[in-house]
Amino acid sequence: MGQIPEEQQPKKALGWAARDISGVLSPFHFSRRATGEKDVTFKVMYCGMCHSDLHMLRNEWGNSTYPLVPGHEIVGVVTEVGSKVEKFKAGDKVGVGCMVGSCRSCGNCASNLENYCSKMILTYGAAYYDGTTTYGGYSDLMVADEHFVVRIPDGIPLDACAPLLCAGHVAVRFAKAMGVKVTVISTSPNKKEEAIKHLGADSFVVSRNQDEMQAATSTMDGIIDTVSGPHSLLPLISLLKTSGKLVLVGVPEKPLELPVFPLLIGRKTVAGSCFGGMQETQEMIDFAAKHNVTADIEVIPIDYVNKAMERLAKADVRYRFVIDIGNTLKSSS
Repeated sequence: MGQIPEEQQPKKALGWAARDISGVLSPFHFSRRATGEKDVTFKVMYCGMCHSDLHMLRNEWGNSTYPLVPGHEIVGVVTEVGSKVEKFKAGDKVGVGCMVGSCRSCGNCASNLENYCSKMILTYGAAYYDGTTTYGGYSDLMVADEHFVVRIPDGIPLDACAPLLCAGHVAVRFAKAMGVKVTVISTSPNKKEEAIKHLGADSFVVSRNQDEMQAATSTMDGIIDTVSGPHSLLPLISLLKTSGKLVLVGVPEKPLELPVFPLLIGRKTVAGSCFGGMQETQEMIDFAAKHNVTADIEVIPIDYVNKAMERLAKADVRYRFVIDIGNTLKSSS
């Protein structure tokens, strides 16, 4: 058998990959392309673990290809740039989020919404322009077009910055930094003190407490729904004011039921939002650095990643796992 294209490229790399729907990760040798004229090559220092990694590893969305190297919350230090790269140089701290390519010419791309381009290329598990498979940040080395690389400002720690490239509990902190009154809604009463004293929320509602939910009815301008598991939307819709908006950013593996009547009588909206375009992602990182917005993390070595996936499936983490790639993944060089 001949080599697959990903093994024929010049930059030798080491990652951890799943080979089948068991989702079990183990060391995986592969290669990445040479640094092109518009490419940035960087040593991966940290990579956050996202719940979508778990879905992809187990093919729960039905579109996974193997071997699969997950990871789209990737931060590191530039080692090489192409001859036409304008924004970065060796030694810069950088990050790559959920995408590494788009058509760059459609209306969405022209509006800095590359994330909604019909030809958007995901950071892992997708086909790149040259036909090779993209591999993510559970690896020691990344090569990406500079357009899809963000600069990480000084003063923000790389490990706690990594999860900002996707999503998480940081919505509370961002909202407070913007001057918004924030209520955390949770099924767990024991999260109240943490939500208010640690994350800075103004109030807390237990979604299973009918009295608390009733008291909060029609009081909220908007709700960001981060839940990745099956849940009812009706109780959340009831909390919205007239013309309020419920924005879904979690991705449950099964479709949710959408009650229409409550939307009609309150002129309410249920919407979805993906990760951001490159311009707004950079603006977000800059804002986070300015206002000291970071994720609460548990840093783990790469050889703990399978156990971490088991814990992630049980929501047994406060709040994000981040893999210490730089110190625990043996270099391929």
